[in-house]
Amino acid sequence: MKPLLLLIVAAASAHAADWAVWRGPNHDGISTEKLAGTSVKKVWGTQIGIGFSSFTVAAGHVYTTGHADGKDTVFCLDVETGKTVWKHDYAADLGDKYYEGGTSATPTIEDGKAYHLSRWGDLICFDAATGKIVWQKNIQKETEADIPDWGYAGSPLVSGNLLIVNVGKAGTAVEKATGKTVWTSDKASSGYCTPYPITVNGKAQVVLSSGRAYKGVDPTSGAVLWEHTWSTSYGVNAADPILSGTQLFISTGYNKGCAVLDISSGSPKEVWRSRVMKNQFNSSVLIEGHLYGSDGDESKAASLKCIDFATGTEKWSEGGVGFCSLTAAADGRLIIMTAKGELIIAKASPAKFEPLSRTPVLTGRCWTAPVFANGHIFLRNATGDMVCLAVQ
Repeated sequence: MKPLLLLIVAAASAHAADWAVWRGPNHDGISTEKLAGTSVKKVWGTQIGIGFSSFTVAAGHVYTTGHADGKDTVFCLDVETGKTVWKHDYAADLGDKYYEGGTSATPTIEDGKAYHLSRWGDLICFDAATGKIVWQKNIQKETEADIPDWGYAGSPLVSGNLLIVNVGKAGTAVEKATGKTVWTSDKASSGYCTPYPITVNGKAQVVLSSGRAYKGVDPTSGAVLWEHTWSTSYGVNAADPILSGTQLFISTGYNKGCAVLDISSGSPKEVWRSRVMKNQFNSSVLIEGHLYGSDGDESKAASLKCIDFATGTEKWSEGGVGFCSLTAAADGRLIIMTAKGELIIAKASPAKFEPLSRTPVLTGRCWTAPVFANGHIFLRNATGDMVCLAVQ
C-alpha cells in the first residue's frame, strides 16, 4: 500500500467512531465503538465554564459550551491535548433558576460546519475547523416563540438542507447554508429534547416535545403527522424518545413515568404506560430489548434501572448508583456518570446490575451525559471542570 493511501486509511480509521451529534451517530446514545477495557486514565483536563452541555467529537476536535463572566462560550478543543483550537463568546444571561444555570444544548457538527443553539435562541453556524461565523441570528426573536422556563435545551438537527430546532410548539426549520427560516410552528413553549429523526413505514419524520405533548413532524414542511398528549409538571418533557420498530418510548420525571406508543398510524396508541421509569432529563439507552436509565428526580431518591421495552416490566433497580446519566459502547457495556462524579462501567444485563469498574473522576454536580468517542470518554461537572479519559 502506498504511503499516501496508508495515511488516508489511518486518518479515516482515527475518526471512524466520531460522535458528531447529540446522542451519537445513530441518535440513540450508543457508540459504534467497543471499549478497549474497563479501566480509565486521565489524559487532560480543562475549564469550560458553568453549564450542562455535553460534547460532540469530529475530525480530531471536541466541541462544547459553557458560561463565565456574563458570556456563553462555544469551545473547539484539540482531542489529544485539550488545547483551545478556537472559541466564540457572546453576552448571555446565566439563567440560574433553582440550579447553577449556564449552557444546555450541545453543538452539532456536520459537513465541516458547527451549529449552536443557546438557551435564549441565539442560533449560530460556524466553520467547524476555524470558528469563523458563517451566519447567525436569534431564532426566538424572529419567530417570537415562547422561551421555556429553563431556556432551549435541544441541539440542532441537520435534516437534508435544513437545520431543525426545538423552538415553538412543533419546531422550526432554517436553511442550513444561510439560516433563512423555511417553516415554523405555533409560538407556545417547546419541550427540552433534541429533534429526533426517525423513519416509520418508509416515511421520514422528526419527533419533538412540547410542554404538553410529543409529536411527529414532516421535516420538509413542518406539518404535524401525529400528536400524543403528555402533560407534565412544569412542562418538562426533556429526555429523548427511543424508537424500536414502530414503537416509541417516552419518559418524564416529576412522578409522570413512561409509555411506549405505537406510531404506525396517524393516531398513536399506548402499548403500555407505567411509573417504572421516570427520566427527568437524562435519556435511557435501549440494548437488546431492554431499557437502561436513571429513574427518579435529581432532588429525590433515584436509581439506575433496567426495564423490558415490550412490557415495561422492571428487571432490576440499583439505588446505590442514584441519579445518573449514561451512554453505551457497541459491546453492550454501559458508561455511567453518577451525579456525584463517579464513573461506572457496567455490563448491560437484564439479569442484574454488573459493575466492571468504578472510578471517582469529578466532584460537584454531574448531570451531563458522558460521551465515548475514539477511545476517549469526555465528562464535565456543572462548574465546568472537563476531563478526557483514555479507556484501557
